[in-house]
Amino acid sequence: MRKWLPLVTVCLGTFMLLIDVTIVNVALPPMSTDLNTSFSSLQWVIDGYALSLGVLLLGAGALSDMYGHRRFYVGGLILFAAASLACGLAADSALLIAARVVQGIGAAAMFTTTFALLNSSYHGRERGVAYGVWGGVSGAATAVGPVLGGLLTEGFSWRWIFLVNLPICVAAVVMCFTALRPDGARRPGTFDLWGTVTFTIAAGTSTYAVIRANDEGWSSPRTWGLLIVAGLALGAFVLVEKYREHPMFDLALLRNRSFAGILTAGLLVNFAAFAALTFTSIWLQSVVGLSPLRAGLIGLPMSLFSILASGFAGARLQGTSPRLLIGGGMLLIAAGSGLCGLLLGADSSWPALLPGYAVIGLGVGLMLPVLSSSAMTAVPHSRGGMAAGSLTTARQLGHAIGIAILGTLFASRATDHLGDSDAAHAVAAGQSGRLIGTFGEQAIRGAAAAGLDAGFYTAGAVGLVGALVVFLLVRPTPAPGPERAPAMAA
Repeated sequence: MRKWLPLVTVCLGTFMLLIDVTIVNVALPPMSTDLNTSFSSLQWVIDGYALSLGVLLLGAGALSDMYGHRRFYVGGLILFAAASLACGLAADSALLIAARVVQGIGAAAMFTTTFALLNSSYHGRERGVAYGVWGGVSGAATAVGPVLGGLLTEGFSWRWIFLVNLPICVAAVVMCFTALRPDGARRPGTFDLWGTVTFTIAAGTSTYAVIRANDEGWSSPRTWGLLIVAGLALGAFVLVEKYREHPMFDLALLRNRSFAGILTAGLLVNFAAFAALTFTSIWLQSVVGLSPLRAGLIGLPMSLFSILASGFAGARLQGTSPRLLIGGGMLLIAAGSGLCGLLLGADSSWPALLPGYAVIGLGVGLMLPVLSSSAMTAVPHSRGGMAAGSLTTARQLGHAIGIAILGTLFASRATDHLGDSDAAHAVAAGQSGRLIGTFGEQAIRGAAAAGLDAGFYTAGAVGLVGALVVFLLVRPTPAPGPERAPAMAA
């Protein structure tokens, strides 16, 4: 059993950092009430983590190669633990958001070392087993997150969704020094500082602009000023990467039509499939009246159907064109999102979500395993790690941008319905209870349904665009066998 301790060590960190992507959703309403947060602050609680994790992955990979993978993994665990403690003790939303950003930095340091640590610990058939177990743990984290979040929030407090990380981090750090091989001397290498800085500014300011549009509108000079800064930073990033000898991201990869299509699908899939779940969790608790645990359990059909579809695709659809699997998966996600919007109305309750969730789960299970392997096989072997990191970055950015855009739509549609911006933001932030007496229950339910409908229909449209891009760009040839490590599946 000792030979599997490195796998357990890596899986502990992976499970923890991935579960923190979804565990927060069901805790948002009690968190909002306890800290008296604004709707924008709630969005940043999720987006702060997703953005810092996504934008730092590629740069963190270069640093881990230079300073040692075990050192970097241990450093990430310690930083993640400290940030989790800060999250659990946060007295206001600003401190919570700042701690979530730091949590994401620690998560990026851990995540980027995953495959290097597994590669140095296992070979041959054992490496394949290790990758399979790691993939299973990654999938389980996504499914377990909302349920565990509901249990901790309902049984103790929302703060425990962060504090529970501390004993796991301690155990993982101890195991690092007993189960993982020492790194040895520092390796030579380069870190793309300006590429990391410009990319972070571009991603952060564009997301901030969309969230600020909730309060100030799209015609606000501040909103447009932020978007202009984001555009300039993106242009600077392109120039830096174009002329740097060892870029963080090789722009030449985008000349590969298949890889460009796969990367676009990665950017859009988390938007189309998962961004709306943040707002349905708020609706289920603050409007429908479910407990945090029951709200978390509503998402299980999506996870179950995703697992079933993934198993079926792996067993029966080997050799099928990745274009058909990825594009077909995006179409199913679009259909499931549209179905959620169609069935959800002012008088609806939680059963209205289940059919659409099931169809979305089928699409996710069909496409994500193929998306990861296709990204690796679409590029030269020397760029496999870069392809894996850029795909994970695209997915995290898609999630963050999706939450920002759907939040703006939710607030806008709720405002149209209630005729009061402050009240609409209270509904979006999970504070519907304080509106009772000022607005009737039916008006509140109608405003929430209008916001969710807009979000689901937008997510469905994004899924359709993703499918179209895949069918146009990805080559209709089967993906080669899995001779490489799978792409990171965050």
